[in-house]
Amino acid sequence: MQSTLQAIYHVRGDARSIEARARAIAIEQSVEMPLAAIDDEYVNSEIVGRVEAIRDLGDARFEVRIALAAATVGGDAGQLLNMLYGNSSIHDDVALHDVELPDELAATFGGPRHGLAALRRRVDAAGRALTSSALKPQGLAANKLAELAAHFAQGGIDYIKDDHGLADQAYSPFATRVAAISEALASVAARGAPPARYVPSLSGDLDAMRAQIALAADLGIDTVMVAPMIMGFANFRRLVHEHPGMAFMAHPSMAGAARVAPPLLIGKLFRLLGADAVIFPNHGGRFGYSPGTCARLADAARAKWHGLRPAMPVPAGGMTPARISEMLDFYGADIMLLIGGGLLAARERLVEETAAFVAAVKQYPYGRRP
Repeated sequence: MQSTLQAIYHVRGDARSIEARARAIAIEQSVEMPLAAIDDEYVNSEIVGRVEAIRDLGDARFEVRIALAAATVGGDAGQLLNMLYGNSSIHDDVALHDVELPDELAATFGGPRHGLAALRRRVDAAGRALTSSALKPQGLAANKLAELAAHFAQGGIDYIKDDHGLADQAYSPFATRVAAISEALASVAARGAPPARYVPSLSGDLDAMRAQIALAADLGIDTVMVAPMIMGFANFRRLVHEHPGMAFMAHPSMAGAARVAPPLLIGKLFRLLGADAVIFPNHGGRFGYSPGTCARLADAARAKWHGLRPAMPVPAGGMTPARISEMLDFYGADIMLLIGGGLLAARERLVEETAAFVAAVKQYPYGRRP
């Protein structure tokens, strides 16, 4: 018997029909045709998906565990997602809840090249949470974004990332923006401020993103942001493979477009493909994630898993400085706090408010967490 991965689904249904529904999902996610039409012994014995277990979750929901042949993935990141949830994502009664991978398949993808510990070392931040903010709004020219970046850096922030909507638009072309921001941050650092890391957002097709990484690397940038659900899993994995010195921050844009549990998609799969940090919507912000979902996602990003490096969880989405202590109580020190609009609203007091944010994170009593 060859190696299998275990796909775990949550399925709406009733007790009378769930066994037949589970078998249908197993066939859909493996051979996608009537079993009576298959006369190949290898396909029947090794490739056809197998229902391993069904568990009643209550409220007409069932957990269905299906074994799928690892060989069907073929070492391709896009095919992994396809085998786990490709056709079944079209059925509105099926959600992909989790996956268990064989060690050899996890090793094929390799996880983060740098991970949580390296992101800490790059900003000399042992033992505390990291601080981050975003350059926005959409529509600002490169020089205006560079001014904002300089203010954040003067306030002592660790990481300054592009808003995910910043791409290669005419009002702020990627090359112009990255050069202007890099120059502004170098100028601030030359005046004695702690060096802030800039994280530009990649966009376009694979060739365009390769060119953007090359340009960023030439300017000394060592971290970039990508949106795996927009660029595609295979392209994401390709960039990680081609640029081992670059850290990757994964943005959750479009991650809610399919019924995949966020702890699996953002916490596990983004990490598996090489995300060193994973951004996700914090509870109580602009999005609807519950505290339980956020806790499970952060744990999935940091937990011991197939020997992969832990990724840095980055809760975001409408966060304000008033919630710093609450968030650190909830997540602990192994976190990067991302506050964007909540700082930019300070306008002419941006440097002072950023400095207060940084000070609050540094002064938090990590050893006395509740």
